[in-house]
Order: sequence, then C-alpha cells, then structure tokens
Amino acid sequence: MRRFLPDTFTILLVLTVVLASLLPISGEPAEWFGLATKIAIGLLFFLHGARLSRDVVLAGLLHWRLHLVILGSTFVLFPLLGLAAGLLPSSLLPPALYTGILFLCVLPSTVQSSIAFTSMAGGNVPAAICAASASNIFGMFLTPLLVGLLFAAGGHGGFSFDALEQILLQLLAPFLLGQILQPWIGDFIRARKKLLMPVDRGSILMVVYLAFSEAVTEGLWHTFSVRDLAVVVILDIVLLVIVLLATMHGSRLLGFSKEDEIAITFCGSKKSLASGVPMANVIFAGQSIGSIVLPLMLFHQIQLMACAVIAQKYAERGRRREAEAAAATVA
Repeated sequence: MRRFLPDTFTILLVLTVVLASLLPISGEPAEWFGLATKIAIGLLFFLHGARLSRDVVLAGLLHWRLHLVILGSTFVLFPLLGLAAGLLPSSLLPPALYTGILFLCVLPSTVQSSIAFTSMAGGNVPAAICAASASNIFGMFLTPLLVGLLFAAGGHGGFSFDALEQILLQLLAPFLLGQILQPWIGDFIRARKKLLMPVDRGSILMVVYLAFSEAVTEGLWHTFSVRDLAVVVILDIVLLVIVLLATMHGSRLLGFSKEDEIAITFCGSKKSLASGVPMANVIFAGQSIGSIVLPLMLFHQIQLMACAVIAQKYAERGRRREAEAAAATVA
C-alpha cells in the first residue's frame, strides 16, 4: 500500500496550497517574494544544466528513433488530446480549468521520476536520461510555441514573443550557463544531490505559494466546486491512461526492445511539475495561474501512483523471465 501513498514533496505541495489559502501573501511583500522566486527558479535551471553530463547527451542522441517516439507522445499526442478535451461543454469543464488542462498537455516530460521508474522497471536508463533531458530542453521552445498555437486555435489568444523571450531569459539562459560550467562543477553538484534538493523543491513550492496566494485573493475556491475538481481528476486519469496505452503498445508495434519500451512508456507519458510551474509563471504573467497549475498538480500525483504500480509489474515480469531463462539453462 505504500506505493499508493503520496510522497513527501506532494505532501509539501498540499501544505503549501493550504498555507496560501489561509495566509495568502499580497501587496509589497508579494512583490519581493516574487523577485526571490525568480532568482530561485533561475538557480534551479542552472543546477539542471550543471548536472546533465554531455557524454549522456551525445550517447543518447544515437538512439534517435526512441527519442522521436517520446517527443511525438509529449508534444503531439498530448496536445491533440488536450484539444479534444476542449469539446467538453464549459458547464462541465470551466474555461479556466480547461486552460490548465491544455497547458498540462504541452509541457515537457519529467526528468527525475522518468529515470527512476525506468531504472526500477529494468528499462534503458541511459536512453531515458537523454530523452527526458531532451524533452525539457526542447520544451523551453516548444511549450510557449504550442501554447500560442493551441490557444489561438481555441480562441484564447495567440503566440506571445514576450513569453518566449522571458522563457529564454529566465529558464534557458541559466540552463546554458550551467551546461557551460558543467565540466568544472558537474561532479561536485551531482555528488551533493541531497544537499541541493531544497533548491529544487523549494523553488517550486515558492512559485506554488505565490500563485495560489494570488488565486485565493481573487476567489479561487469560490469559483470552482468539488464537481469541477472531480472533472479535472477524471480528465487527468483519462489522459494518462490513453498515453500509457499508446506508448506501451505503440513501442511494441514499432519493434522496440522491452528495455526501450519501458523507457518510452515512462518518459512519454509524464508531465513535469518542476518545469511547468515556472513556465506558467512566465507565460501567464499577470493572470491568476492558480487554476492553471491545479490540473498539473493533480496529474503529478496521479502519474506517480500509476507509474509506481506499472514499474513494479515490469520488474516482476523481468525477474520471472530471468528465472525461466536460468531454469532453461540448467535443464
């Protein structure tokens, strides 16, 4: 039952939302807190760049078919499903929450959990490292582009060069600086992963607190009902199930090995909370992003619980195959 329980970070996220609901920050303190949040996010992406080994990138690029499938799932299949969700009537799915669903669908894949689940299931870990990292790098360009294209198609506005510029300055520039300095500081940072973890998680919690403080001040919890939240949870589950089935069975049809199938399944079905919340803060600047990141926060926990179960199933099957192969060799 432990795998169904929320992890520590999820509990912290919930507590942050509760804190923002009870004690929202506003006025001049919110402005200073917002500046501190931007600095923390810049540091977060700098550390992402400094951690990523260039050898891993170069080795992973050779497996281009696998990466194309994962990128196709992340930036083509998901967005199409997001557009399909727009067919639901606004009486069932309020426009503000649909914006969050659509934004969720154009985000890059996770890095840490994709790699962790691929390793747990006995998949192709080097390919997962490269694919998940590439998804986040491309996402800095593709996510704002897709937001512009899909929102324009749905009548919610068009592409914003200002948003792309802010993404490049606030997220990509620190990432590239980290990559430039990686040969000198990469080993040091990777060796102190636990020590630097508060920067990773703390920056996300800061953005969530600021976003929900603004949303609560504007009446977030008076705008949406329990039924609205239930609809979002159901949509998140449906999205995840469709993409899991598509990546799992699609990789088999395309002739990938079992190890590659595992990497494709986990990397191609996830969405990054760590990248999504900062991007929402930039792309939807001046708007209430609490309702926009809410579907993503719910999806985050759902994907962790579902993928934990799937990874266990893959691992059990792998152990059975090894035992059968060993028995056959003895016989």
